[in-house]
Amino acid sequence: MKIGYRTLKTAIGTPVSIWIAELFQLDNYVSAGILTILCIQSTRKRSFISSGHRIAACLLAILFACILFGLIGYHPITIGLLLILFIPVTVKFKITSGIASSSVILLHLYSAGVIDFPLIVNELGIIGIGIGVALLLNLYMPSLDDTLKNTQQQLEDNFKSILYEISVYLREGTQTWTGREIIATDELLNKSERLVARDVENHIFRGSHPYSDYFKMRRKQFDLLKRMLPLVSQIQVGYDQCYRLADFFESLSESVHPGNTATRHLEAMKQLKRTFSEDELPKTREEFEARATLFRLMYEMEQYLIIKRYFKKSDV
Repeated sequence: MKIGYRTLKTAIGTPVSIWIAELFQLDNYVSAGILTILCIQSTRKRSFISSGHRIAACLLAILFACILFGLIGYHPITIGLLLILFIPVTVKFKITSGIASSSVILLHLYSAGVIDFPLIVNELGIIGIGIGVALLLNLYMPSLDDTLKNTQQQLEDNFKSILYEISVYLREGTQTWTGREIIATDELLNKSERLVARDVENHIFRGSHPYSDYFKMRRKQFDLLKRMLPLVSQIQVGYDQCYRLADFFESLSESVHPGNTATRHLEAMKQLKRTFSEDELPKTREEFEARATLFRLMYEMEQYLIIKRYFKKSDV
């Protein structure tokens, strides 16, 4: 059983909030722990937003309670009327995440039977301690750098496998490849998008994310690879051009890394196209169709390399 950081923070923060509130001899001090539980979030940004919403909602609830309890009295029907008026206002100001925590404060005020200055100070103390402890705990967020690097490595390993399997097919025409790397790559790209979004929210003042453009680039390249596979399966192998293109794909599979060798491979592609144009014309319909498909495949691969070239200045 794996215990996450959010669970640990909740387990630590809740008793600490209760202990501090009890230390200050606040009434309903247990509610400070409830507020801490509600404010623990998975990212710093969400924590700040959630805390701001809950503070605003609690202050608004105190204001509504002072007015309605003073005008109507302390009756259950007053609670219902108060919520009918209060909830639409939170929706209007987009602080609905604070409804639960503010409801706790409302019930405190109702159960007190009278609202005076010491009671308001007590409730503000509970709000400050409960939300403050959660904010302090959420200042620490585990680094995602190792996870992102590991995802990047897995992604590049899959790209290598896909490119190599294409080269194998162009040489041998065999279809023993299961294609599992395609599904795995799609899952890794989805995972990477979630990780980057989460890491961005943990670095509020950072303008850009070092992995964001990289994974976007790989997503575009992956879309091209998926377009290439049907073309590869249509090729009637056994022609000299197939073997030459297979060598190119194998060379490319050995050069997949975070750096950029796209310029070198684009030049190799240019030379390969030149040799194709110097070959004798196809003698049969099957050879003509195979040659045409190879040219389409080369075009897609050229776009694949151009995407990488624009992503980062060449290392070569």
